[in-house]
Amino acid sequence: MRTWLLRGAVMAVVHAVAETVRADFGVHHPTSRTLFEALVLGALVGVAAVWGAVDRWRDVEDAGRAWLIGSLVAGWCAAVLAVIGKSAFVDQTGVADLGGALTGGAAFTALLVLIPAAIGLAAGHWIRSSRPAADEDAEADAQENAEEDEDEPQRGGPTRSRPRS
Repeated sequence: MRTWLLRGAVMAVVHAVAETVRADFGVHHPTSRTLFEALVLGALVGVAAVWGAVDRWRDVEDAGRAWLIGSLVAGWCAAVLAVIGKSAFVDQTGVADLGGALTGGAAFTALLVLIPAAIGLAAGHWIRSSRPAADEDAEADAQENAEEDEDEPQRGGPTRSRPRS
C-alpha cells in the first residue's frame, strides 16, 4: 500500500471521528465544550506530529511527499466522513453542509495534518541526527581507552590457555 494512502486514510478517519465526537459533545454539553475542543485539537496535532517523527526516525522513503498528498486525501475524505458521521449520530446534517465541509473544512483538516506532520518530520530528523552523535562519542571513548591500554606495559609473561579435558 502506498504510504500517502495509508496516512491519508487513517488521518481522515481519525479527524472524522474527532469531528463527530466534538459535535456530539457540543450538543450535549454546550457550556463546557471549549476545553474539550482544545483537547481534541491537541490530540489531532499530536497524532500527526508523532507519526511524522516516527516516519523520519524510521527513514521512510519520501516521507515529505507522502504527508503532503496524504494531508490532501485526509482533508477531503475527513470532510465527507464527518458529514456522514454527524448526520448519523449527532443531528440532521445533510448534503447541504457538504459544500462547506469540502472547501473550508477540508482545507483546515489538510493543514491540521500537514503542519504537525512537517514539524514531526523535522523533530524526527533532529532526534535521528542526535542519536548517532551519542554513538560516535561512545565509540571515540572506547577507542581512546583501547589506545591507553596499548601504551601501558604488560605485566607478566604471555599466558597459555590449557585445553579442557
